[in-house]
Amino acid sequence: MKLYDCIFLDRDGTINWDKEGYIRSLADFKFFEFTFEALKKIAYLGNRFCIVTNQSGVSRGFIKQNELNKIHNYIRTEFETNGIPLLNIYECIDHPDNASNRRKPGFGMFLEAKTDYGINLPKCLMIGDSQNDMQAGQGLGMDTMLVKTGNGKNTLKNLSNIDMPQYIVKDLYEGAEKLCH
Repeated sequence: MKLYDCIFLDRDGTINWDKEGYIRSLADFKFFEFTFEALKKIAYLGNRFCIVTNQSGVSRGFIKQNELNKIHNYIRTEFETNGIPLLNIYECIDHPDNASNRRKPGFGMFLEAKTDYGINLPKCLMIGDSQNDMQAGQGLGMDTMLVKTGNGKNTLKNLSNIDMPQYIVKDLYEGAEKLCH
C-alpha cells in the first residue's frame, strides 16, 4: 500500500453526480452514495484531502458565487460529519477563454495548497474524471486516478498514451478498493 502526503479530489463527476450542464444550486448537488465509504478507506493512505475544482459556471453566469459558497460549505460539513479530513476546497471560477494558471490543467490551485499546508506535491494522488485532472496531476509528478463516473468514460476515449493515469477505475469506491489492497 502506497502512502500519500495528500489526496487531491476533483469535485463534479468524482465525488458527486455531475448534472448535465452545471450544478446551479445546493438543491442540484448530490454526493455519490459510495463517496464517504470510499473516502474513509482512502484516508488510510494519506489522512488529508483537498478538493480542486474548476467552476466556470460562475464566470459564465450559470451560478452565483453565494450559491457556490453554499455548496462548498455543505461539502465541508459533510466531510466533517463523516470524519474525512478535508484541508480546503480550492475553486477556480475562470472562464476557459480567459483562464489563469489556477484553472486545471494549470497548477495554481495545487501550488496554493502546497503553500497553505506544506504539501509535498510529487508524493500526492490526484483523483478526477477529466483530462485536465490527469494533466495537472501528472505535470506535478503526482500519481493519477481516472474515475469513469462523470466525464471519465469520454475522457478515457480521448487520452493519449502519454496522458494515461496509473489507475483507471469504475468509480471512487473501486479506486479505494484498488489502492487499499
